[in-house]
Amino acid sequence: MKEKIVLAYSGGLDTSVLVHLLTHKHGYEVIACHIDVGEAKDAEALTARAKSAGAIPCEFVHAREEFAEAFCFPALQAHALYQGVYPLSAALSRPLIAKHLVEVARKHGATAVAHGATGKGNDQVRFELAIKALAPDLRVVAPQREHNLNRDACLAYAAEHGIEVAATRRSPYSIDENLWGRSIEGGVLEDPAHEPPEDAFAWTKGFGEAAPEPERLHLRFEKGRPTHVNGEALSPAALIARVSEIAGRHGVGRIDLMEDRVVGIKSRELYEAPAAVVLIAAHKDLERFTSLRQTSEFKEIVSQRYANLIYDGLWFSQLRDALEAFNQELQQRVTGEVTLKLFQGTVRVVGRSSPFGLYDHALSTYDERDAFDHRAAAGLIELQSLPLQLFAKLSKEVE
Repeated sequence: MKEKIVLAYSGGLDTSVLVHLLTHKHGYEVIACHIDVGEAKDAEALTARAKSAGAIPCEFVHAREEFAEAFCFPALQAHALYQGVYPLSAALSRPLIAKHLVEVARKHGATAVAHGATGKGNDQVRFELAIKALAPDLRVVAPQREHNLNRDACLAYAAEHGIEVAATRRSPYSIDENLWGRSIEGGVLEDPAHEPPEDAFAWTKGFGEAAPEPERLHLRFEKGRPTHVNGEALSPAALIARVSEIAGRHGVGRIDLMEDRVVGIKSRELYEAPAAVVLIAAHKDLERFTSLRQTSEFKEIVSQRYANLIYDGLWFSQLRDALEAFNQELQQRVTGEVTLKLFQGTVRVVGRSSPFGLYDHALSTYDERDAFDHRAAAGLIELQSLPLQLFAKLSKEVE
């Protein structure tokens, strides 16, 4: 009886080749598992392709809402931006995919799981750390890494064995996309000095094609969760898709990053993340409006650490759970509305309101309604200046 293995199946060139390779060269009974996180694949066509490559069953998991609610929204509330700019779209999907790979392995009695990540990418780390955290007993097989299969080798293998794939040697880019963003690699993008051509983008309009007039976008949050777009209540996945479409037509969300990978190399990564960029900007503003200064300052530290944990594949870790608890405490007051202005690749927050906003007009105004005691500032300045005065005095004595 053949050993069963569950393969994370995208339906593309690499994983279609891996189905055949694992079946015919490694001797496994392959269960292809596709987890839909928003890439809008045709379930029937994908299943047929997996079976034609040699998979016995093919599991298609509808996980768009789970991805939005349980992964994108926590990252949004954390303001998770790797190296300050990347909203972690691909990185966020890997622990969810790993979770379902483990569940499918348990369902079918598989003893191993496999992925199609390469030996110099980040995804191998993310998949395997997540699987080891959830199911230490399952073996992890990485045939792409083991056989060092490049794109041309995969195309040649597919042609030799009659495997149906959509890719050709003319396709210049490697694409990964989900609800939270789209990543683009390869081709001319491997030259860091080369400006990304417009054909690399699919979700965002360039300057010549972006909407000619600015647009205001109104977002409502309830306890840190975005719930309404321009007054319309939407599910998490539908809301992300709607914001992505609106922001994308204004060219918002393009990211060109010289990125430090987990494995130690620097790579040029191109991303489109219109919804993530807009939602994080709105949430960050509303949270700052409802939080004390010391809390906001500490949140900046938490955000960076949280982003690094996701990027490094440590979603299922004690530290992320602890940081998540901190973020959830802050969300209790992050309720209100934010208005943003989108235009020609830019997004600006232009208004916000909240029942928990820590702004008091009477204390802040300079008109006749001013209720601030100006004389109290003298005492504050005197106390704040004491160490400065002492330092200055001692410095003169040293001279």
